[in-house]
Amino acid sequence: MKKEEIHLWDIKRILFGQAPPEFLLEVLIRSLILYLAAIVVMRWMGKRMNGQLTIIEFSVMVTMGAILASPMQVPDRGILQGLTILLCTLLFLRGINWLAVKRAGFEKLLQGDVSLLVKDGIIQLNTLQKTKITHQQLFEVLRTKDIFHLGKVKRLYIEASGLFSVYTTTDDKAGLPIYPPTDSAILKSHDPSADKACCKCGWVGKPPAQMTCPVCASKEWTDSIK
Repeated sequence: MKKEEIHLWDIKRILFGQAPPEFLLEVLIRSLILYLAAIVVMRWMGKRMNGQLTIIEFSVMVTMGAILASPMQVPDRGILQGLTILLCTLLFLRGINWLAVKRAGFEKLLQGDVSLLVKDGIIQLNTLQKTKITHQQLFEVLRTKDIFHLGKVKRLYIEASGLFSVYTTTDDKAGLPIYPPTDSAILKSHDPSADKACCKCGWVGKPPAQMTCPVCASKEWTDSIK
């Protein structure tokens, strides 16, 4: 549109755009057809599309929004174009999944690999840095699993899909408390330990004064709990 054709009081243009009002009925029909087609394509894409998405599946979901928008709303675009692109998207995803099944290295290249974040109550700081996860984000995951100190954690992984897998231990082992700093009063509900915990990696021991952590060389210590 030209600049001089735009007026704030042009209610018809604001409500209907430049298309005739009858096009609203056509939009309804187009949307219904493409909506049903999208449901069918999503069904063919597999059950994973209804659960936690991989990187490839998430990319497809974002792309589908652009695929469906124009055929639904633009008068000079037919719905056959949208249906064709939907079919191509389906074939693309199916092909990617087929290659991932045939070649494990291809799947790892596209979607990444599992990463170990905590091992035997000690935070793997190098992995934490590579995955761009902060200590507080890590602690938040553990608190949602009713874990309140690192001594209970045998392994914590972040999967390629972004989900966290937590495996606990039954050993009565002291660990770094992971309560929020603003809720220190709740520490009284846990048994204190004579050992100290490294505030950075969670290593637990009896360090002498000013000793650096043998794992991460940090000098910040706190009381560990059981």
